[in-house]
Amino acid sequence: MPIKNETLKMMYRKMLTIRRFEERAIQEYENGNLYGFIHSYIGQEAIAVGVCSHLRIDDRIVSNHRGHGHCIAKGADMKRMMAEIFGKKTGYCKGKGGSMHIADFKIGMLGANGIVCAGLPIATGSALAAQLEDGDRISVVFFGDGACGEGEFHESLNLASIWKLPIVFVCENNMYGVNTATSYSMAAENVADRAAAYSMPGVVADGNNLFTVYETAEKAVSRARAGKGPSLIEFKTYRWRGHFEGGGIPDLRPNDEVEEWKKKCPLTFMEQQLLEMGVMHANELKTINAEVMSQVQEAVEFAINSPLPNPEDALEDIFSK
Repeated sequence: MPIKNETLKMMYRKMLTIRRFEERAIQEYENGNLYGFIHSYIGQEAIAVGVCSHLRIDDRIVSNHRGHGHCIAKGADMKRMMAEIFGKKTGYCKGKGGSMHIADFKIGMLGANGIVCAGLPIATGSALAAQLEDGDRISVVFFGDGACGEGEFHESLNLASIWKLPIVFVCENNMYGVNTATSYSMAAENVADRAAAYSMPGVVADGNNLFTVYETAEKAVSRARAGKGPSLIEFKTYRWRGHFEGGGIPDLRPNDEVEEWKKKCPLTFMEQQLLEMGVMHANELKTINAEVMSQVQEAVEFAINSPLPNPEDALEDIFSK
């Protein structure tokens, strides 16, 4: 079934918002205004948007260390996100969590996570909760190729299959765990090949093509919502930036490889498709970009003008003293 024009426009705007948010976060980091680490999602925007476009607000997602795109795609407030990255009291975690720990339970965003693969057991638990709630809400967990070497990956897929949980496992295979290529670290050619061991569908798809992501995710989401159990989707993609901004770890990926993948930019591809299909024209694209840039600027100004946490705030929101 063709995607409605309004849905295409909405998805394009979200992809562009993720790109502009990340570009500005990188700029603020390079200007010395941010502390901690920033793991950029640039280059992978189609995956978060294509998957989350099928989700309701009461569906739950769990992210990983590269989680800004998932937050925005699920409907998070950019002002509170930016404030959190700036370490301000108005941030999602009151400035205490930073980039890797943004969460908003009201929109079903159970949080990003700085520990590799830690999101899969959380998402599996949320899927079990959804099943016990006896409704049709589902869970989705986003993780990278590096997570697939952890024990929690196998444990989560196994339990999800045994209990036929309403969950979609989304592997964003950007080909590298820091600087280690998947061709070196994985015995199997595809992460999705492992789905067979847990009696669930395993699909490999182009993560830079929004249409492909949308259609692939639709099948897995529908399967989960119908009570037929989990799916494992592996989206092949590529991150444009190094593993994270700063930190002293050089990016050892071949320059020609990086440039070749940039030619497959998911945002540029989407713009070309919208123009060719007559869904939008060039002036509309410029207008949307201006609107998004303005929203990102407002988020930065909100963060800058927000107060820092007080020293005594360190004793709040904890389980023991």
